[in-house]
Amino acid sequence: MTEARRAGVRRRPRQSDIARMAGVSQATVSLILRGTPAGMALARETRQRVLRAAEDLGYVPDPVATRLASASNAMLGLYTFSTTFPTDVAHSYYPILVGVEEEAAAQGQDLILFTGSARAAARADDPAAVRRVRAADGCLFFGRHVPDEPIRRLVEDGFPFVYIGRRDEPGIPYVGADYVSASAQVVARLAALGHREIRYLREHDQAPASADREEGVVRGARTSGIDPSRLVVRTDGSDLDDLLRRWLEEGVTAVVVEQTDTGAALDGLGAAVDRAGLRCPRDLSLALLGASTGTRGHAPGGGAAYGGFDVPMRAMGRDAVRLLLELIAGAHGEPPRRLLPCEPVEGGTVAAPRTRDT
Repeated sequence: MTEARRAGVRRRPRQSDIARMAGVSQATVSLILRGTPAGMALARETRQRVLRAAEDLGYVPDPVATRLASASNAMLGLYTFSTTFPTDVAHSYYPILVGVEEEAAAQGQDLILFTGSARAAARADDPAAVRRVRAADGCLFFGRHVPDEPIRRLVEDGFPFVYIGRRDEPGIPYVGADYVSASAQVVARLAALGHREIRYLREHDQAPASADREEGVVRGARTSGIDPSRLVVRTDGSDLDDLLRRWLEEGVTAVVVEQTDTGAALDGLGAAVDRAGLRCPRDLSLALLGASTGTRGHAPGGGAAYGGFDVPMRAMGRDAVRLLLELIAGAHGEPPRRLLPCEPVEGGTVAAPRTRDT
């Protein structure tokens, strides 16, 4: 039985616990666990003692000890909070994988793919699952939600990582898309075509990408002189028949809808438009915020390509790899944060509203 178990340690182990168990100073523990040149210059027996104590306390898994005792392995991690990777080319996240793979190959880096299906963890956001990424030199994360505790631990420990997608949490480096500006431009375009009664359809999810899209839509409406008080409508996709009927009675001529990995709002609206026998854009203009480049689908009621904007997922994946390598090399002091522009798409689902006699 280890000293940690005899002592009944229940809280998260700290470097001071490792120092006490290994019989060294906390500064020595920090140097060794961070893999600094000064730490690597210490006696081999001291480094092994510290790493064994860290393992016994559950501070890091075995792969970390191996990595910290050696030089960089030219291996980058890619972690999804799902149980499987989105390998279907129609999946909205698929272009991220393409971009990451392309840039990693160009930079001479191997990839380790991590999912939430680890036996050591009950959930994808379990600290035990996230801790595995330390086997790589650094890691890329993606998914609509970030688990606070395990990610905060990575920040505190100085482990290099980059999130693909904007985050609100302090200390998280990211490469994201500028949804606010792109969404505002979509609404401005609708207003310029003559639409005054517009609805923005979004899911109940509070992910930053959804919040950014809503902020942009509201901003675009206000700039265009459109009252935003009835603009935003939330849905799980199951109530669109009644909503669509009410909107038409209220004189709504355009609907803006967010694209997510679930596609609940978009799928629900599309089915409702088909059931109502409407055609886009003859009866209703429909703008999408925004499909991943290369996966843009076709709208209901005519099958035209959606108007709106595309998300530069592939470019985000490539840029995230470059940024992660910069962090591994120590090129940044403050956590870098980048937003890439979204590409406007004319599509065939947006047009001037019909007048009563047409």
